[in-house]
Amino acid sequence: MFQLRKMFRSFTYAFKGLIIIAKEEQSFRLQLVVSAVVLFLMFYFPLRNWEKVALILVITFVLVLELINSIFERFVDMLKPRMHFYVGAIKDVMAATVFLSSFAALVIGLIIFIPYFL
Repeated sequence: MFQLRKMFRSFTYAFKGLIIIAKEEQSFRLQLVVSAVVLFLMFYFPLRNWEKVALILVITFVLVLELINSIFERFVDMLKPRMHFYVGAIKDVMAATVFLSSFAALVIGLIIFIPYFL
C-alpha cells in the first residue's frame, strides 16, 4: 500500500545524496551551472518541443553519469588503496565516460542553438 511518509523519506535520501555530490564534486557543480545556462537558453529561444526534450535528455544523461562516476570512485577507494593500478584505471575509464557524454551533449547543444544565435 502507498505510504506517503516512506515516499517522503525516500525523496529526502535522494536529495541528501545530490547535496553530498554537489558539495564534494567540483565537476558536478560545473555541470549544474552549465545545465542551468542551457535551461535558461532553452526557454529564452523559441525551441521546438523535440529540441527541448533532446536537451533535457542529454543534461540528465551527463548528470546521471557523473553521479555513477562518483559512486565508482568511492567504491573503488573503499575496496583498494589508491596506489593499485586497477583503481586508477577504473577512475580513468569512468572519467572518460563522463567526458564523452559531455562532449556529445556539447555537440547536440551546438546543433540546436547555433541557428538561434545566427
